[in-house]
Order: sequence, then C-alpha cells, then structure tokens
Amino acid sequence: MGSPVQSLETQATTPAAPALAEAALRPESPAATTAKTKSPAAPFHYYPFWSPRFWHGMTLGPWLRLLRRNGLLSVHPFRYPLLIAVTFFSSLNGALRIAQRITHGKRLTQTPLPAAPLFIVGHWRSGTTYLHELMVQDQRFASPTSLQCFLPHHWLLTGWLFNRFGSFLLPKKRPMDNVETGWDRPQEDEFALLSMGAPSPYERMAFPNHPPRHMDYLTMEGLSDDELERWSSKLKEFLVTIAYKNPGKQIILKSPPHTGRVKLLAKLFPEARFVHISRNPYSVFASTRRLWQSLDEVQGLQLPRHEALDDYVFESFDRMYSAFERAREELPDDRICDVKYEDLTRDPLGQLSAIYQHLNLGDFNAARERVTAFTSKQRDYRTNQHSLDEATRKTIYQRWSGYFRRYGYDA
Repeated sequence: MGSPVQSLETQATTPAAPALAEAALRPESPAATTAKTKSPAAPFHYYPFWSPRFWHGMTLGPWLRLLRRNGLLSVHPFRYPLLIAVTFFSSLNGALRIAQRITHGKRLTQTPLPAAPLFIVGHWRSGTTYLHELMVQDQRFASPTSLQCFLPHHWLLTGWLFNRFGSFLLPKKRPMDNVETGWDRPQEDEFALLSMGAPSPYERMAFPNHPPRHMDYLTMEGLSDDELERWSSKLKEFLVTIAYKNPGKQIILKSPPHTGRVKLLAKLFPEARFVHISRNPYSVFASTRRLWQSLDEVQGLQLPRHEALDDYVFESFDRMYSAFERAREELPDDRICDVKYEDLTRDPLGQLSAIYQHLNLGDFNAARERVTAFTSKQRDYRTNQHSLDEATRKTIYQRWSGYFRRYGYDA
C-alpha cells in the first residue's frame, strides 16, 4: 500500500492519508469504476526531493541490513543523496529511540496490549483507505497516523515538532493519485513495522529492479516460530504506543498486507474483528500497477525498469487471497464482514451502519454526524481512470476468477 506517501493502498481511498504509503478513491460515476476507459493515465504528482521516504524512519541496524541484502553497488548514483540522507537520519533515529525509552519506557511497559483491534483488510487500491478514514470519524476509535507510522521509534518524544513545523516536508498529494497528505492522517501500520526492522514486502520498493523479497510475510506461512515471534513482537510493541496515547479507545488498523495474515492476527488477538473490502478486479489491477510504478519512482534507490511488474501484482494477489480465504473460514461470522467499494462509495452511511451491526461495534448513530460531514467534503474527489488492453483483461479474469465470483463481479 503516507507522507512518505500516505497509505499505500493507498488504494482506492479518500484524499486523506499522507503520502505513502497501503489508498484513495472517492465516490465516482459507474463508468469510472472500471479500469476500461478511453481516458489517458493521469501523470504522477510531483514528489519533492526534500520529502521523506519510507526509509527515513529506520534505525541504523535495519537500514544497513536492507543495504547488505541488496548490495550497496546496486544503488544508482542519482540516488546517492537519498542514501546519505537516510544513513544520517537512521543514526539520529537510534539516538532518539533511546531517549524515548528513557522518558516513556516505564509508562509503556505498564500499558496493556489492545485486546480487540479492528482490522481493515483488502488488496491495495480496493478502498481500504477510504473505509479507514470513514471509520476513524467515530471518536470511539483510534488509529495510527502517518507521523506515528513513519517515526515509530520516537514519535512520542518528537511528534509535536513535526506536527507544528514539519508540514512543509510533505507533498500536497500522493504521487499516484489525488489523495491529500498530512502527518495526522490515518496510516498503514505496515510502515511502522518496516521502520522497526520487521521483514516486509514493502522492502521491494527500495530496490525495485531486484526480485521481490519477504513474499512469505504476505501470508506468514512457511516461517519458523522464531520468525513469527519476532514479527509479532514488533506489531505488539507498536500497538502499545498507540494504546498508550489513546486510552480507552478501540484501535483500528488498516494495511493491505494484513489481508493474508488474518490467521495469525486472529491468533494474536482472539477478540479482533475484521472488515474486508473488495473492488472491481480490473480497477484493482490497473490502479495497483500504477501504485507500484509511482512508488518505485519516488522511493527507490534504483532507477526502476518496471520489469515483471504485472507478474508481481498477480503473485501478490494470489498469495494474499489464497491465505485469506482459508483463514476466514475459521472465523466466527460475527468477527468478519464484507463490503464492496462500489457500495461504500454509493451509500457510505448505510454500509457503515451494516458493518457496525454485523460486528457489534456499538451505535453507529453516535458517529453519523461526523461521518456525514466527512463524506460531504469528499464529493468533489475524482479517482484516476485507467486503460487495460483486452489481453490483460482476459488474463486478469483467468487468474482472479475466484475473486470475481465470490465478491459479485462476475456479471
């Protein structure tokens, strides 16, 4: 799927999360909901050289391991300034991490892990960000922000500084779509895990010309007990900081990679609930391809060639949904529900009310006024339109026929 580019979905989402990251679509006409269109692809939005990249939140250890795995000589000379900058800030992040542990460590150890988080799952560009931003209008919920996800080691200590003086660091919009950015926008926790050194498929964006790494972490299958424990400990560590800042609130997490991790997440959080969002597969494919193209350009330490990108989109989808469909069969009906992006953009209030009722999230009417105000602000938002040739459309249908049928796109 934040300021480094808002939520990756970053998806079909709303103009809300920051540059990077997991998601940006808004209500659109029926003609715009399919990937088949005569309109040319919109150009990528400008991403300033001074804006932070995903790697700026790392400490030195994870950063050096990333470089070692891929080879320092693989960095393109044009990216040397980025290499130097991230190396400097990763050292600074390490020092600030120690400082935050000194100032907040005791209180964090006394903060309980959230017992019943709500996970929003679905493929990139399927609308997870839009759903995320709708649900966080309910003030009974709390969610990680871009600031917290991109500075996971010391946001409790330094967050006020970025919120007050750091808005100039972010582009106005994410490079791949018309979603506005901001440090306070809800964001994908996958970026926090990445910065904290947890293996993540998002590492691919640093070296986009190399074969993708950590694909097993899209499903958490085939990993050793130690690997699962290390990844889980990073997630728990981050969630404790969010819970500490938001006592008494239910935590909402949105991250497309979590789609294939539902089995593990349900085990880690026995009271967790899940909302899955689907979208027209042709739109998902075309928009996801554009997502990776744009992020590879602005996040990479190489000049991307975009080779085998379609294969990567197909493989990621297949892995995630194979694991997801197996995992959901083991969940009680009152712990998971589905919503279609097309229905959500057409009737956001009605769809949210149904989600609340299905998952026993409380009285939706308490949040109705704020949700209505939010959707009113999004009425002028326009999603990008994409074009697919017939051969690609045929391949999409063949590869994803199960998704077409299960989620009602086979008509």
